[in-house]
Order: sequence, then C-alpha cells, then structure tokens
Amino acid sequence: MMTEPVHSDPPTALSHFRGTHIAVLSRIKALFFVVVLTIIAGTPAVAQDESDKIFKVDTDLAVFEVTVRDKNGKPMRGLTASDFRVMEDGIERPIDFFQPIRKADQLRPLSVVFALDVSGSMTSEELQRVKNAMQLFIDRLADYDSYFSIVTFAMDVKTVQQFTNRPDKLKNAFTKLDRDQDGLSTHAYDAVDASIRLLQKNAPKVIRQRFPKRAVVVISDGFPVGDIVSPETVIERANESESSVYSVILPSFSNVLGNKRPVITPFEASGVIERTGGRSFYATDKNFEMLFGDLADEITGSYAVAFYPKDESPGEGQNRNVRIESIKGFQIKQNRTTYKIGR
Repeated sequence: MMTEPVHSDPPTALSHFRGTHIAVLSRIKALFFVVVLTIIAGTPAVAQDESDKIFKVDTDLAVFEVTVRDKNGKPMRGLTASDFRVMEDGIERPIDFFQPIRKADQLRPLSVVFALDVSGSMTSEELQRVKNAMQLFIDRLADYDSYFSIVTFAMDVKTVQQFTNRPDKLKNAFTKLDRDQDGLSTHAYDAVDASIRLLQKNAPKVIRQRFPKRAVVVISDGFPVGDIVSPETVIERANESESSVYSVILPSFSNVLGNKRPVITPFEASGVIERTGGRSFYATDKNFEMLFGDLADEITGSYAVAFYPKDESPGEGQNRNVRIESIKGFQIKQNRTTYKIGR
C-alpha cells in the first residue's frame, strides 16, 4: 500500500556564495544535507492532509537532468557517473552527485503533473481514451516512489488533484475530468506554469534520500489560445525548478504533406518542450496506451547529474554555461544549459 509523501524543502541548485569562505561553506552544507537525509530516511511517511513533517535541506548543488540515446535513438540505461563529463564555462567539473531513475536495488522517485486540455476541441471519446491511458501510465510507474497531480485547462486552469500516490484518490480524480464545452480558450502555457508552481510548492522534494525527477505532461491539440504567461517565462521557470515538459499531441495533418506527417503545433514551436529537456509524442493511433508506455520509458530513462560550482566563473547573478557530454559519444539532451549564482 502506497502512502502520502514526506515533504522537505527543495535542495536548491543555485545558492548564494559569499567571500572567500565558499569551500568551507560548501563542505558544511554538504554535511548538513547528509544528516538531514539520514533523519528523513528514518522517519515514517504521513498522509498529506495530516501534519506533514518538514525538513530543511540546503545545498550548493547545480542539478541537471539528462536523457541519453544511442545512434539509433534508443534510450541508454545503466550508465554511471564515469560515462559523463561536465563542462562549466569550458572548465571540466567533477560530478558530485549522480542518480539514475532506474537502478537494480533502488529506483529514483518521480513527481509528475498531468496538464489535460478539456477545451471544446477535445471530443468526449478522445478524453475517455486519454483517461484510460493516464491510468495505465500511473499503474506502470506505481513501483517507483511516484507522486502525481492533475490539472485541467481550457479558459481556466484548475487543480483537480494535488500530489498523491494513493490509487483511490487518483481513480476518484479521473471521474472529475469533464470537457469544458463552453471553453473558447486553451490556456496551455498558463497550465504548464501552474504545474511548475505545483512542483515547486507541493511536490515531495526529497524521498528516501533521493531527488525526484520532475515532469509536466501536457495533453492537448497543441494550439494555445488566450494565455497570460509567455512561453519564454514558462521555459525560464521550468529551468529554475529543474522540471522537464513533455507533450502528448493530438495532431492535425496537412493535405500538402499527404496527411502523412503531423503539422508542428505552436506549442511545440515555442521551445517549451525542447528547451526543458522534454519530448513530444503524437497520438496518431487510437491506442493511447502504447503511446503512454513510450512516454513512461522516456521519463524514467533520465539521469540527475550535479556538481558544486566553483568561483572561477562569472559572479553572482550571471549565467554560467554548462555542457554535459557522453564519454562514449552517445546523444545527450539536457533539461537546461545555463544556471545563475545568486538566484
């Protein structure tokens, strides 16, 4: 039986550095981090709606999510820290923290927000197939320490279910997913922004000594209308929170292309997916279950790579450029390529 998460405040990848004491402070914070995680590991989980135990975690780690593929585009699993090289502003950095999602004896947790388009462009049949596929997706990842939240969007963005890993709550949430037949707008970017805020404020931050993979899964026809938040702002906030955005697109086709290839949507063209380390999936078949299975494989095929920044790079408030390379020449996709000191 799965239980609700133990919460702790996020280990921020971008902390302030002060004076010449940075090396000492980093070691002190790292030791504090280990002590806090030891406390969390020995503390029983409690329900989210009860008195959650909150632990303070503070580190100087700069954390990046990466996915790795071979020359044929197949996800690479089972890699170790020695398979990667981290370059910060052209200077190689040692990898101080490394964690795959899938491991033989320990699996990395997940925090996933589903952002579901319920505007008038979604048919009742499509919505039902999506709900069935989402349920199978959650069931497939239930063996991990996975927590899910559900939001819907049309003219308004609504949180249907806060983060939980209780099957009964998720099942009940699916019964509340209805089309907004009067919805003339499709606030996709606003929905992603709200989802990222949920991840920042309400998702478990550390689960049994592990950092969860953070992901937003947008399910839509990909044509946003009426948003308040810009795509650039969404990308910036996703990168700051180390969150990746994935999309399941119900595609349109062009007669010019012979109805063979889906038309790229404004949502995809905005860069929200590519620049956060996510990926688009096209629902070209009525069997959404297989598509969501591929999505699950994609999300669970990533690695967390982190290091302690040094003081040779530009000072506080300036961007530092990071490139993560595969020693063996595999294809690497990062969730972001820069970060700032003193965020």
